[in-house]
Amino acid sequence: MSQTLTGRTPKPKYDVVLIGGGIMSATLATLLHEFDPDLEIAIFERLGRFAKESTAAWNNAGTGHSAFCELNYTPEKPDGTIDISKAESIAEQFEISKQFWSYLITKGYIQQPKDFINSCPHMSLVFGEKDAEYLKKRHEKMSESILFKGMEFTTDHGKLKEWIPLVMSKRNGSEIMAATKMNMGTDVNFGTLTRKMGRHLLEDSNVEVFLYHEVKDIDPKEDGSWDMKVKDRIHNHKQEVEASFVFIGAGGYALPLLDSSDIKESEGYGGFPVSGEWLVSHNQELVEKHNAKVYTQATVDAPPMSVPHLDLRIIDGEKALLFGPFAGFSTKFLKEGSYLDLPESVNTKNIRSLFGAWWHNIPLTKYLIQQVAMTKAQRIQHLREFIKDAKEEDWELKVAGQRVQIIKKDEKDGGKLEFGTEVVVNKRGTIASLLGASPGASTAVYAMLNVLERCFPEKLNGEWKDKLMEMIPSYGQKLAANPELTQKVRNYTKEKLQLKY
Repeated sequence: MSQTLTGRTPKPKYDVVLIGGGIMSATLATLLHEFDPDLEIAIFERLGRFAKESTAAWNNAGTGHSAFCELNYTPEKPDGTIDISKAESIAEQFEISKQFWSYLITKGYIQQPKDFINSCPHMSLVFGEKDAEYLKKRHEKMSESILFKGMEFTTDHGKLKEWIPLVMSKRNGSEIMAATKMNMGTDVNFGTLTRKMGRHLLEDSNVEVFLYHEVKDIDPKEDGSWDMKVKDRIHNHKQEVEASFVFIGAGGYALPLLDSSDIKESEGYGGFPVSGEWLVSHNQELVEKHNAKVYTQATVDAPPMSVPHLDLRIIDGEKALLFGPFAGFSTKFLKEGSYLDLPESVNTKNIRSLFGAWWHNIPLTKYLIQQVAMTKAQRIQHLREFIKDAKEEDWELKVAGQRVQIIKKDEKDGGKLEFGTEVVVNKRGTIASLLGASPGASTAVYAMLNVLERCFPEKLNGEWKDKLMEMIPSYGQKLAANPELTQKVRNYTKEKLQLKY
């Protein structure tokens, strides 16, 4: 979406208002428009383009999260067994996303899947005997599930040189290493995907898109609808807009907006902003030697989102390598936000949660301080654990997106820091908000269906049901328990998304 302004004024009333122009709002608007083309829908985005914050290509790792390589989704239990329930759940959620994107391609709403999704093997790599043993057990357990069929495991240096030549260069032959590989992994440009959906909504639907428009406040009306104060940031003009249903998909700004709505369900929530930085290389000689996304174990006291990984990225047809993320800290809730975001978010309803979460996460605070203080040379030193002869001149630092982790009320500790994604809905089902970060964009379709299940249950099970099954053929069924359906769905999405594995 290259246009900067629609040049129109919002109407005083809509059926649905979506706040934010990221992948969540674009997905929900597309779903709702498919279910009922007569719905009057408006999207308000404060910046001049869709997908400029967390959804932008360089603001996330572009991993199509299927739990193929992310070790934090498969914890080892005290009895030594591996729990893959979360991994299966996340793998199924990504399959839902792929089905929806395939539907959009089938209908001709978006074209050229290679612009936004490409095959890229997903690998887990560990060092040392203890972690190698864990990875072997993990592989054995995951291989029992149809969702992870085809996962390979090796400790053989010769095989590892075939898989990851760049990582294996100059390695000591006696070093204990182990890796798993799933060829059906993907690299996804969520920014391009979102703009493709946005363009379809703008050009081929009656959904109204307003760029440079920021929702500043949300107030409840007695009939259950909502009054919003909307600011046109170009003309510095404010107006009120009413909607029967509101979705807040505004990234880090979802928290203050949700708080302004005064719904009971929002009480006690706080936000902990964490930024990130990548080391990026466009040196094609290096890029040609690394064709995978390789994840390893998180260091002690590091948050799950700081798991080190060395990734192939494909953005606008160009390949690059990305290593990180290195955690950072800023009091902004959005990359293009204000340094006052965090202090202004503190109120009497969440101060106990915030203090409790901070008190019980002092090691995390120390970790963030250490990360922020790192020089580029120190970051390159970390990279050398993956690439032995990494040269500083081949890599540049890039600032990633700003994430706001959820802080929730906790009776025992006052507050608890959560590293997941959460949908908050009021009792009447007239307002919903997405909070949190990981696994984020990969599971956008699942998350937005969750919003619809909670806010429009009668319609989803009634008049919208046939269209839902057309979009998501596996909806309502557990793929892990149905090998035949899993294979059918994967064959369909592989063909439509032009994946090669």
